[in-house]
Amino acid sequence: MIVKALAGMLLCGWMCQAAQAREYRYSDAHLHYVDFFQETEGMPALIQAMDEAGVEQSMISGIPVAKKWHEDEPKRPRYYAGDDADAYWYSATDVYVAAALEKLPEQQRRRFHPFLSGFNPVDKNAVSHIERMLDLYPGLWQGIGEVFTRHDDLTALTSGDTPRANNEAMTRIYHLAAERDLPVLLHSNITSKRERNPLYLAEIEEPLRNHPHTRFIWAHAGSSLEIHRHQTQMDFLLPVLTRLLEDYPNLYIDLSWSVLQPYLLDKQGEPRKEWLALVEKYPERFMLGSDVVGRFASVGEQMRGFEPFLDALPEDVAIKVARENFLAVLPGNK
Repeated sequence: MIVKALAGMLLCGWMCQAAQAREYRYSDAHLHYVDFFQETEGMPALIQAMDEAGVEQSMISGIPVAKKWHEDEPKRPRYYAGDDADAYWYSATDVYVAAALEKLPEQQRRRFHPFLSGFNPVDKNAVSHIERMLDLYPGLWQGIGEVFTRHDDLTALTSGDTPRANNEAMTRIYHLAAERDLPVLLHSNITSKRERNPLYLAEIEEPLRNHPHTRFIWAHAGSSLEIHRHQTQMDFLLPVLTRLLEDYPNLYIDLSWSVLQPYLLDKQGEPRKEWLALVEKYPERFMLGSDVVGRFASVGEQMRGFEPFLDALPEDVAIKVARENFLAVLPGNK
C-alpha cells in the first residue's frame, strides 16, 4: 500500500508539473523573407515553418543588400562572408516581399507585418524612396528595417560609405518614421570585433535622444556572432542596456539568437539571473526574433531556444516577451 501510495504521489506530481508546463505562442519580431542573394524558399515553406513553431504573427522584411558573385570567383559564395566580393544596396528586395504578401489569402496575410528595408542608409535620398514605397503600397508597410548600419564584416564588404545610425540620411528617416507611426528595426553593433568597450554606443544613443517620438528596436541588442567569436562576451553590454532602457522609453530590444548565448543563458543553458531581472524590470521592452534569412526550417529551433529563459520569467512577462511586445510596437498600438 505504501509503495502504491508513493507511486501515486510521484505520478500525480509528474502529471501536475506537466499540466503546468507552458506552451508559448510566438510573434517573430525579426525575419527575412530572402537571403543575401535575394532568394527564398517561398511563402508555403515559411507558413509551414511558422505553424510548426507556434509562430502566430511575424515581422517580415527583405535584405537591403545583395552579395556580388565576382567574375574572379570560380564558385558562387553561399553567404555574404563567403569571399571578398562586394555587397551592394538592393531596393527590389521590398518588391519581392510585397509581391509575396499580395498573393496570400487575406487570413494568412494578416499574420505578417512587413518592414521596408531596401534603401541605402547613407543616401539622403533614401527618405524619398521610402515615401514612394509607402505611396505605392498604401497600408502595407508597418515598419522600417532591418536597417544595416554597423554590421561586422558586412559593413566593410558593402560598397560605398560606412553606414552609421546617427548620420544625416538616417535622421531624415527617423523623422518620417515618427510622422508615419512606423517603428525602426536597427542593426547597429555596439562595438567592433576587438574593442572591449562600447566603441559605437554614441551612434545608437544619439538617435534615441534626438528622436524621442520614434520607436527603435535594437537588433540583437547591439551584439553579433562575429563580435562573440573575438570577445566571447561583452561585460559592458548589460550595464549599458540597463542605462539606455531607463533613459529612453522609445528603445525596444530584439533578443534574437546572438543574444541568447552567451547572455540570456550560461554555458550550462541556465538563465542568467541578472538578465531575468532586467527583463522583469522592463517587461514590455523585449521581443524575440528568429532572424532567419530566406530559409525557414530553423524558425522553430530558434524560437524554442528561448524557452528556458521564458520559463524562468513570471508567466505574464514571458507571454509579453514571446508574443505581445512586438505586436504592441506596431502602428496604431502605442
